[in-house]
Amino acid sequence: MRHQPIDQFLDTAVPLHAPPVMSRKERLLRWADILKALDQRVLQPLKFVEFYAPHERRRLRADQSPLDLAFADPTLRAAGLHGDSLGEAQAFFGLSDEESHFLLCDCHWRGRMTGAAAAKRVRAVASPNPFNRLWMAFQAD
Repeated sequence: MRHQPIDQFLDTAVPLHAPPVMSRKERLLRWADILKALDQRVLQPLKFVEFYAPHERRRLRADQSPLDLAFADPTLRAAGLHGDSLGEAQAFFGLSDEESHFLLCDCHWRGRMTGAAAAKRVRAVASPNPFNRLWMAFQAD
């Protein structure tokens, strides 16, 4: 190791890039954009979310689920999404059990879960307006 003046060191230093800081709303809207881009592609909801014990519920995951697609996004991973399980998504997106159930459980999806329909629900959760959430709760997708 060679000693050098600080001004020379700063000229050659390579800064490390910090992960992007995204608000809860920005994370949710990014997720909604990912889902919306899939439009009518059929996604897999999580099965029987409400019947699992809390510690088992956190481990739930499914291939081709909205969580799997969120984890595949490099921007969300760089922002701190560490996996595609329900527990990881709840922690990263700041989702309550009720919000997670509304967004991801098969009992809330009559028929098919599509990217466009899932994106609408994620946007409703991201909205600060409680009437948006109430309206979405009664929408048939």
